[in-house]
Amino acid sequence: MADQSKRHTKVTTSHWGAFEVDVEADRIIATRPFVEDPAPSAIAKAIPAAVHHRSRVARPSIRRGWLEGRRHEGRGSDPFVELPWDEALDIAAQEIDRIRKTHGNEAIFGGSYGWGSAGRFHHAQSQIHRFLNSIGGYIASFGSYSTGCAQAIMPHVFGVNFLSLLYEHQDSWQTILEHTETLVMFGGINAKNAQVSMGGITRHETLSWFDRFAEKGMHCLNIGPQRGDAPAGCDWMPLRPGSDTALMLALAYVLEREGLADQAFLQSHCVGYDQFRPYLMGESDGVPKTPDWAAPLCGVVADDIRALARRMATTRTLITVAWSLQRAEHGEQPYWMSAVLAAMLGQIGLPGGGVGYGYGAIGGVGKSLLGLSGMTLPQLTNPVTTFIPVARIGDMLRNPGATYDFNGHQMRYPDIRLIYWAGGNPYHHHQDLNALHDAWQKPETVIVNEPWWTATAQRADIVFPATTPYEREDIGRTNLDDYLFHMPQLIPPVGAARDDYEIFCGLAQRLGAGTTFSEGRSAADWTEALYADYRTAALEKGVLVPTLDDLKARNWVRLPIEEEGPNQTLFAPFRADPANHPLPTPSGRIEIFSATIAGFGYPDCPGHPVWLPPTEWLGTATEAAPLHLVSPQPGDKLHSQLECALADAAGARPAPLLIHPEDAKARGVNTGDLLRVFNARGACRARAQVSDAILQGVVALPTGAWMGRPREEIDPNGNPNVLTQDRGTSRLGQGCAAHSALVEVAHLRD
Repeated sequence: MADQSKRHTKVTTSHWGAFEVDVEADRIIATRPFVEDPAPSAIAKAIPAAVHHRSRVARPSIRRGWLEGRRHEGRGSDPFVELPWDEALDIAAQEIDRIRKTHGNEAIFGGSYGWGSAGRFHHAQSQIHRFLNSIGGYIASFGSYSTGCAQAIMPHVFGVNFLSLLYEHQDSWQTILEHTETLVMFGGINAKNAQVSMGGITRHETLSWFDRFAEKGMHCLNIGPQRGDAPAGCDWMPLRPGSDTALMLALAYVLEREGLADQAFLQSHCVGYDQFRPYLMGESDGVPKTPDWAAPLCGVVADDIRALARRMATTRTLITVAWSLQRAEHGEQPYWMSAVLAAMLGQIGLPGGGVGYGYGAIGGVGKSLLGLSGMTLPQLTNPVTTFIPVARIGDMLRNPGATYDFNGHQMRYPDIRLIYWAGGNPYHHHQDLNALHDAWQKPETVIVNEPWWTATAQRADIVFPATTPYEREDIGRTNLDDYLFHMPQLIPPVGAARDDYEIFCGLAQRLGAGTTFSEGRSAADWTEALYADYRTAALEKGVLVPTLDDLKARNWVRLPIEEEGPNQTLFAPFRADPANHPLPTPSGRIEIFSATIAGFGYPDCPGHPVWLPPTEWLGTATEAAPLHLVSPQPGDKLHSQLECALADAAGARPAPLLIHPEDAKARGVNTGDLLRVFNARGACRARAQVSDAILQGVVALPTGAWMGRPREEIDPNGNPNVLTQDRGTSRLGQGCAAHSALVEVAHLRD
């Protein structure tokens, strides 16, 4: 590295965007917004304090109870013993070897998430999966907590991989501006969520697009329990959580009843409307899905439903659906039903019309860019074919050998003896964390690579201190952004931290797979090779990317990959000629009724969209748990990252709980009061924020607070996932159902 004795400034990037970093005497002392970002995220302000925080893992550490007697119990409460790197690596390699030889690689679960770094080589998910594949494989997971349910259901409806649909084919903001007249946002479009994106989002522009929508006179309607889920100026239709499908059905009923449905499109581009219509009109179950039927379920006036349906049918309408809707019990239904509703309007394939998913969920959706491939570390081939849906790890640990249904298959949970986690914090994103803590005691060994003593690291047996993105060199790029960054090593590793790559090289060498894993390359060698492949692929598409040396000298460049004018509208070729451009569904058309899904025989996800009330929602509220809890993403960080520093600020924790004035009044609560939020699964502290920007009967507690010690009477910081239920969305998707939870709130003194 260069001499760090003098102050210097460099630009780096992250999942929440680029920023300038001031370094002096091997310390990050300040950050500032990137000059080309019109609305920079404030998240980077916490980086100096977080990188040098007292909660950093200083040296390799092994839990005393495991080290002395291989005891499972005590995770989360036992002290740790610090060891030299070589000794700790020897112990970990010997344990991995013992597990794979005694129980097979099917006994190893490789946990990770992709949000550890925006850098392409030091991508924890790629690193850990490559390592585990190099030593014989591991149990993998399907999907993500954010979109796992949608990833299961949408290929049945459109025949398209959900992530491909999301990132490559949806209308750009420019197309929406030019063509959309009515923007109907189920779950809103929240600029708070759009401040982050996979691989980074350099120019934060979501709010500026809504300013342009307002200037044009576009009608923007936010449908959901919180006014703040859409930018100021949007109309708000308050909706009870979990009732979106009922509202969509009622809108569809009006279209059919009043002759507003596009019957020609339904016949030419869809299959199954004839099977769906009898349910919609009540001919098959005796319950017409009228606005009067939906009104008490949704909390929306029936005449408002009728007026909205008529407006949608007589204007160019884009229906957008937030990721939050499918993070609930029966989350498949609103995603499927939104497609049916858009098909009934007959606007799928028209610019600015139809349906879109995930606008505002991450910052990259809505950008119109030429996709460039490359800069991905090969993960090798996993010889183990068994996997689990990502949100079912708790069930897997509790029920080894048990059978369960998933997307048409009957599967069996593996018997996991070793968990290796890197680049993620399951004690942030999983549900019913007290139950997860109990299940977490069952494996024989838990190994974690982690920069900080998070709740996950505290519940491990072996903890390797990992570097942060600011302590290593990398390249930042993504297909969702038109900027390319050299991410310089800004400071030396803190304490005894090592890169994930170096850690896995040490383990692979001890396990006889050193060459397989590393191919004899250093981290710098890999970066050069991956960048060369990326540059070659870009040239094949006519894009001149600077050499690596040039990029290092310049620090960052903006690539000429923004496409002129609107991008291709989703399903436009299919709309124009369904015979010659069929969808990759069994029928080649949009599947309003899916014979495939019907054949699965799942009562919680039949052959067409239906209204299925959640187990926990306001319709089942009790005196003990009368309030519906939603747990949105935080606005001050990405997931739980940097929380160690953010929580140090006076009054920052416990996390704020948004509560309606009438609900607050009934409990004698005022803004700033300390609260106990609780149900049968657990309890946490929170600080009251009284506002009419949330529907009465609903409370919102953002995720991201680090969970406290195991089985505490009350979680001190306000982690809502001690309250959420660990239930799959359905047998089809088995996704995360975090937004289906009931709670009660009281003063902390009570």
